[in-house]
Amino acid sequence: MATPTDTPNPDFQPYISDEQGKTMKEFTWSAVLLGTLLGVVFAASSLYLVLKVGITVSASIPVAVLAITLFRFFSKVTGTRQTTILENNIVQTAGSAGESLAFGVGVTMPALLLLGYEMDILRIMVVSVLGGVLGILAMIPLRRAFIVKMHGKPGQPGTLLYPEGTACAQVLISGERGGTTGRTVFIGFGLAFLHKFLTEGMAVLMGTVAKPLTFINKAAVFAHEMASELLGVGYIIGLRTSAVMMAGAILGYLVIIPTIYLVGEFADKAVPPGTTLIRDMSVKDIRNNYLLFIGAGCVATAGIISMGKTMPTIIRGLAGSLRTVKGGGKAGDENVKRRTENDMPMSVVLLGSLALVVVLAFFLVGEVGVTSAILGAILVVVFGFLFVTVSSRLTGEIGSSSNPISGMTVATLMLTCLIFASLGFTSPSYRLLALSIAAVVCVASSNGGTTAQSLKTGFLVGGTPKAGQYAILVGAIVSALVIGVLLLAFNKSNTIYSKKEANLPQVVLNDKELNRLTETINHEGKDYKVWRASGAVLSDETNDYKPRPEVKQVNRGIYYVNATTGKPEVVRDDAIMGKVNERDDGTPVKREFDAPKTQVMGLIINGVLKGELNWSMVGIGAMIAVFLELCGVSSLAFAVGVYVPIQYSAPIFVGGVIRWLVDTIMARRAAADVAAAGDDPEAKAKAEIEAIRKSETSPGVLLASGYIAGGSLAGVLMAFLAFSDDIPKDLTYWENSRVTIGQAMSFENAVKEIARTQYNLEADKIDPKNDPDKAKLLKTLRGLNEDVQHFYIQVPAGTKLILPKDAGKGPDMTIDKDTTLGVVASSVLGRERKASDLYQLNPTLKLPATLPAEAQLKVPQKEWPSVLVFSVLVLLLLAVGVGWLLKGPEEETAKA
Repeated sequence: MATPTDTPNPDFQPYISDEQGKTMKEFTWSAVLLGTLLGVVFAASSLYLVLKVGITVSASIPVAVLAITLFRFFSKVTGTRQTTILENNIVQTAGSAGESLAFGVGVTMPALLLLGYEMDILRIMVVSVLGGVLGILAMIPLRRAFIVKMHGKPGQPGTLLYPEGTACAQVLISGERGGTTGRTVFIGFGLAFLHKFLTEGMAVLMGTVAKPLTFINKAAVFAHEMASELLGVGYIIGLRTSAVMMAGAILGYLVIIPTIYLVGEFADKAVPPGTTLIRDMSVKDIRNNYLLFIGAGCVATAGIISMGKTMPTIIRGLAGSLRTVKGGGKAGDENVKRRTENDMPMSVVLLGSLALVVVLAFFLVGEVGVTSAILGAILVVVFGFLFVTVSSRLTGEIGSSSNPISGMTVATLMLTCLIFASLGFTSPSYRLLALSIAAVVCVASSNGGTTAQSLKTGFLVGGTPKAGQYAILVGAIVSALVIGVLLLAFNKSNTIYSKKEANLPQVVLNDKELNRLTETINHEGKDYKVWRASGAVLSDETNDYKPRPEVKQVNRGIYYVNATTGKPEVVRDDAIMGKVNERDDGTPVKREFDAPKTQVMGLIINGVLKGELNWSMVGIGAMIAVFLELCGVSSLAFAVGVYVPIQYSAPIFVGGVIRWLVDTIMARRAAADVAAAGDDPEAKAKAEIEAIRKSETSPGVLLASGYIAGGSLAGVLMAFLAFSDDIPKDLTYWENSRVTIGQAMSFENAVKEIARTQYNLEADKIDPKNDPDKAKLLKTLRGLNEDVQHFYIQVPAGTKLILPKDAGKGPDMTIDKDTTLGVVASSVLGRERKASDLYQLNPTLKLPATLPAEAQLKVPQKEWPSVLVFSVLVLLLLAVGVGWLLKGPEEETAKA
């Protein structure tokens, strides 16, 4: 072990001493490569989570467990040496960057769509690389101040615990002693992946269960997503945060939305910003038109309040940082020569920061000019170092997963927009600049906290700081380059093109407006002009142009406009923040990526710099945040609950409840250890820290981490499969049960018969106004089975059928004998469901007057199988958490 010398903390001895580590392998390329690959994996799962619910959790512990397990497996298979604890530390350090970068990019970059721009790969890569590198460089001069000098003794005032970093160090030490296996993580991964595939991929289980609370009114609906990854998130963040988040969801969806409907049900005209009567709106319409603005005000205010609370920390951290920079790199300092005190040279930090300013300014100069580009780059560095300091300090106090990075981003964006507004910089290019600044700072703050957590782990196990800093630099750069590709792939995977009138704005552009649209595109062989309704071309007033009210009112969407008539004919609805829920052929679209925190960014930018913010509803949200803070409740988690759809908060809350049950059961053992410490404050504090450490590395945490990775990566796979037109439909063939009608009858009578026999509904007696749920079920039955009619369309011999372009059998074919369209589709196109496609191409064909007795109609899934399977995952998490199944690092170490 290390011998105390004149180190900044002479009483501390790392697990591997300075001298021991000089002869051990540490920065090896196998460790860096494995860490980088695991970082990319967790970056993909984290990006999926942040686009879905705006939340990620630290990846350090599962990466450390997987590093030990995989290296141990490779060693047995190849007969090579076991890796050292220092190499495993390099793996977790390099792998931790992916999650933090994914959060920063996922929160900010999709806001480009809200500003009327494309998400281009170059911008995303520049933001993620520069932000990731800035976060690391800004943390290096803070390491000795935050990690070393503030290590202290357990219970000592001013000590920064870095809970996840400390827990991760214990996992590595356990692995060095022969314990710690990734079996629990792999089991959780496999179960969650299978569950997600059955739910989202094959749709044999319902993804969301919804229950209308009609005793309130029809707008009150409780929903629960059967999402294993969100269950894992709730377990890791715990009951307190998940309960506050659930409280926000209850207020938003079971109080505010029903109240808006209750009042608006009797309104005779639309209430802005809505454009239709409230009584005719769905729950989703009310959310999009009203609750989102209230939630945005709540989130923004909560972020500003959280910043105000941390101002003392900011001041102390900046002062400590300046002292460290001033005295940390003197040539004669003996501590710098020690391996465990050897940081990346300060010259690299300063020159690297200067290089970041130059690169960012060069990237921005073409958009806003030289002066504004330099101003933007300087703001990035100033805000970046400021919020990396805050993030690193907060991470030490509350951990990475609870670090309010989004609040810092909101504060950065608000400050930047206010600076620009005061200077008169309100043009579209400055909105883009404001987002770019906030994005780089967000990524830097997120990665700065993660870097601090990883450096704390290295400090405890005796790693070389410089080696860890270079490792996370490599991991960050690689993950940054991959994340942009993943983000664009997610967005393109489920992008919908619709020609339905209901999805298009009822406005015709005049010649002047058409001339302002310079972007063109060819879609399905026809040339269109592109109208980005969120952009400035047709919505911003200039010296020679004033937008018409009906044009300015269309504030979301990308439309393809007929250049001759001026009529929008196609809407491109992106997968991220998309609004269209049904394709033109009637098939439903499951919207995974609501990107709640991204929408807040767009609202702030357009609100401050365009003056379009609905201050009334934003103010209501702000007052909710203030009310909670006065009650002593942290408003940020609550605000996220108000903003995120309630079905996503519900499984997170269930996970939090399970964690509370596990901690309550396990607290008896911890209480005995604390009691054994007696009245000694230091011994008692050590026992409490040990209890926390055991909780953070328990088998329940590892299983939950597996749930998160497995469920999220299955979602990633489903997103990529959406690039195929056939695979998703083939996978969901058995999505619905099938019932034989038993006798020949018309399609309408068959639907009524199925409603009677399966659901005890008399279709002719249903009043849509008084029985909306029954009417909806009947409509669902009709929609599910429209294609059944197409299968039984009679095709006489000699009929010439037009075939799809991708059929590979020519543009048409002549039928040589009497048959049905379903048989033709099955033999020619390989899938009987393609009969619907043939019908669309051959509209002269007549639907059958009657369906044969052997015809089968589809019926919606039952809810109970989904609830049952999800309940099994919940009970398994509880059983593993309390130690009834599988083992954690502590038991394995004792056994070893």
